[in-house]
Amino acid sequence: MDIVSTDTHIDALDAAGKALLEAAAAAGLDAEVPTCPGWRVRDLLRHTTAVHHWATTLVAEAHTAYLPFGGEPDLDGDALLAYTREGHARLVEALRGAPEDLECWTFLPGSAPRAFWARRQTHETTVHRADAESALGSAPGPVDPVIAADGIDELLRGFHGSDRSRVRTDRPRTLRVRATDSGDAWTVHLSPEVPRTEPGADGPADCELSGPADRLYMTLWNRLPHEAVTVTGDAGLARLWRESSAIG
Repeated sequence: MDIVSTDTHIDALDAAGKALLEAAAAAGLDAEVPTCPGWRVRDLLRHTTAVHHWATTLVAEAHTAYLPFGGEPDLDGDALLAYTREGHARLVEALRGAPEDLECWTFLPGSAPRAFWARRQTHETTVHRADAESALGSAPGPVDPVIAADGIDELLRGFHGSDRSRVRTDRPRTLRVRATDSGDAWTVHLSPEVPRTEPGADGPADCELSGPADRLYMTLWNRLPHEAVTVTGDAGLARLWRESSAIG
């Protein structure tokens, strides 16, 4: 998998936030968000901007301990759109201006804090961009294959490499994920224990999900049905992912 630079992540975050706001404004704040049952666009914006403000505070003020997540803004209409736009711009600005040796709290291993938050907020915002697009009745728009593959890697090796992952099987099984455009692949070893993901496609797999990186990305984040990619082998593992992989 190509290593994505922090500056590339920040550029992708900038573009994703602007596209999210454009789709949200076009759909209208009362529109339902099919990919987030029970939400309307205003709920999506309140959530997204709360995350952006929280991350900005962690980065800009260099909090080295966990900072409780703040409440969502009690705003609506144009005021909510403006607040979300401002919060997104402040997050981009904070990340661009943060020093490479920034010290602040993070919640997944493997990256320095500035790189971690640029990556995490890129994928947070890109997935929620797809939610806003669903409110327009549209499928998710394209995502650069390098960014999409990076998002798959974060999901599989970050979130689902933690003991909070609920993707478990009663006996060892193997799920392969293969991006046909970027050339990346991952092998996910499932069992009653924490999932273990290795880059590459060595060895047999009980089930394989394959397709363009951005379709896989949105499928694994449950923003597209599994019919959006090619499923070979035991489709029960694809259903297991759908039923148990949601990130809280």
